[in-house]
Amino acid sequence: MTAAPATTAPAATTPGGASPVAVRSWKAPIAFAIFTVIAILLFFVVGRPDLEGDNPITTYRLSEGRDAIQLPPLTLGLAETTIVVVLLMVAATVGAVLLSRAAIRVPLWLTTVFAVLFLVGFLTWAAAGATVPLIGLLAGALTVSTPLIFGSLGGVISERVGVVNIAIEGQLLGGAFMAAMLGSLTGSPYVGLLGAMVAGALVSFVLAAFAIRYFVDQVIVGVVLNVLVLGLTSFLYSTVMVPNAETFNSPEKFERIAIPLLSEIPVLGPILFRQTVIVYLMYLAIFLVWFGLFKTRWGLRLRAVGEHPTAADTVGINVRATRFWNVLLAGAIVGGGGAFFTLAAVGSFGKDMTNGAGFIALAAVIFGRWDPIRATLAALLFGFATNLQSTLSIVGSPVPSEFMLMLPYVVTIVAVAGFVGLSRPPAASGKPYLKA
Repeated sequence: MTAAPATTAPAATTPGGASPVAVRSWKAPIAFAIFTVIAILLFFVVGRPDLEGDNPITTYRLSEGRDAIQLPPLTLGLAETTIVVVLLMVAATVGAVLLSRAAIRVPLWLTTVFAVLFLVGFLTWAAAGATVPLIGLLAGALTVSTPLIFGSLGGVISERVGVVNIAIEGQLLGGAFMAAMLGSLTGSPYVGLLGAMVAGALVSFVLAAFAIRYFVDQVIVGVVLNVLVLGLTSFLYSTVMVPNAETFNSPEKFERIAIPLLSEIPVLGPILFRQTVIVYLMYLAIFLVWFGLFKTRWGLRLRAVGEHPTAADTVGINVRATRFWNVLLAGAIVGGGGAFFTLAAVGSFGKDMTNGAGFIALAAVIFGRWDPIRATLAALLFGFATNLQSTLSIVGSPVPSEFMLMLPYVVTIVAVAGFVGLSRPPAASGKPYLKA
């Protein structure tokens, strides 16, 4: 992937008509430099004085006991690994500085390589002297990311059509509650999943009605819906579910399904193809949303309404109807992600069990620049950060537990504030359409 030249700013010309001034962004080099300094401090200043020996070993387990193909564990010495990682991080930082000086955008592959280098170094340092179950770490990250990905896909659809979906948290929570309720009453997790999608669509119906029909501020409606769903589900949980847990809060969970042959692929097989039905539906949803948005007439109309509703109306597209039905579709997708909490992860409903996942999904939408594939990758990043805290706690990392608990939110803030930079949302997102 080659770096694309930075765009020029026409307004930055001199009165005599001189050439436009190139726009330089120093966010990536600054971020690279900060993380390089953090790596140097952690690896060489702080070190691991709690361990015996000059060069403790970190072991990465690459296979599980039931895998048909067993890979030998990977062992990395702390001293050699950290030295190589820091040198490569310094080189990447210098390269980013040179690119920014030349007004060339830092390519995505360089940022990805830098992040992987820091992660390898940090894991090797934090788990020195222990064994990291790499398959479990990555598979758990995918599992944690599943509701975030559903939420980000719904957020992308909603914002692409022009409606800011702050209510992702409420849609996830409503979907989790309805999945537990209907799954318990019917004994079928599939009915619970369908009910979760309906619950998410109902929350979106209220958002769409107030935002599209009555022109209420979309952010305010979304915040109110989050509070409303939280209060309603908490009340019903206390008054209905707790006294009758066997009847209303004991849904049957989805079992993990190993796909023949694919599940035996070393490393990738156990991570991607030993999952529940909801995860497999997530794979399908990612492809369908991407294909629908960019390869079909439906997606073209949806994006036209989100970018220039007046022009879309001029060519005969019903702007309000397009927004209304696509916001409902987005809510149904998010609600299906909420079912993951009760039908795949926990097995029962609890108060505020989404725990801010909707807001992290919204951050993934922004970090992914309103693109379904990029938003999915952003959600995977946040899910990995969440699962990393559990893994490091198990292996006895010296990182304080308080920092590990806030790690997912720190990653969210750094990613959105540090790496997104100036990104343009759909032009009509959050703006009510008033037909002349």
